[in-house]
Amino acid sequence: MRKSFGYLKRGETAASILKYFFLILCVCTALFPILWVIMSSFKTNAEILSSGISFPSRFSFDGYVQALKISPIPRYFLNSVLVTSAATILNVFFLAMAGYIFARFQFRGKNLLYFILSLSLVIPMTGLLHPVYMTVNALHLSNSKSGLVLVYTALNLPMSLLILRGTFQSVPRSLEEAAVMDGAGFCRTFFQIMIPVSKGGLTSAGVLTFLNCWNEFTFALILTSSQNVRTLPLSLSYFTSQFSFNYTAMFAAITIAVIPSIAVFALFQEQVVSSLTAGAIKG
Repeated sequence: MRKSFGYLKRGETAASILKYFFLILCVCTALFPILWVIMSSFKTNAEILSSGISFPSRFSFDGYVQALKISPIPRYFLNSVLVTSAATILNVFFLAMAGYIFARFQFRGKNLLYFILSLSLVIPMTGLLHPVYMTVNALHLSNSKSGLVLVYTALNLPMSLLILRGTFQSVPRSLEEAAVMDGAGFCRTFFQIMIPVSKGGLTSAGVLTFLNCWNEFTFALILTSSQNVRTLPLSLSYFTSQFSFNYTAMFAAITIAVIPSIAVFALFQEQVVSSLTAGAIKG
């Protein structure tokens, strides 16, 4: 009996070691590209080409100075902030109302409509380029921030709807029943009861929408043509030419582009994970 207990104990220890080894391997795999890009932004072109994984001989900010001279990064950065913020706010606001309706009310064609909206999750983004381009042109919104905001809001619709519907389904109905007994109508119940208790789901949808909009490249390239409208990911095209690459400046620009998204996710990661978990269990 004691021997079998010893075998069991050693088996649990080995399983624990393998588990932590696997987690450390996943973390290193995820962090290595980011750390490599940040480290390379302080190197010279010669150091990057001679030894890509070595530390820089000296930490220099010349790459960041060159990046700001070569590309209009401040203008593109401001455009990204405006477009991404507007798209995130509109997406969360409208999809919160839609998610609440799908979670709480019964109406004809509800399941079919939800299926159609969710089906767009499996449609590749490249398959939407032509219809989206034609629609934006027909609305005379091409090469404008408003057009990008509209497109980004729509592209993140299925993901936000999935998250927010699950979030509202996890809220006890007793809260709404108590509000109705106190004389609250639909709007008051939604804004004063459901929205405050669903902050985790709203944050989760907002963060994921923000990340998708901030890093989006294809639609920003197709739908814009002037510097006054283009977003930050497009600034990376300034650092490549037919015969040469300014790797130092390009890695500096990439670092500038990814830091805001990393910071946003790091600040709200607990709400994102808890909301997705709650929605998955309930839904």
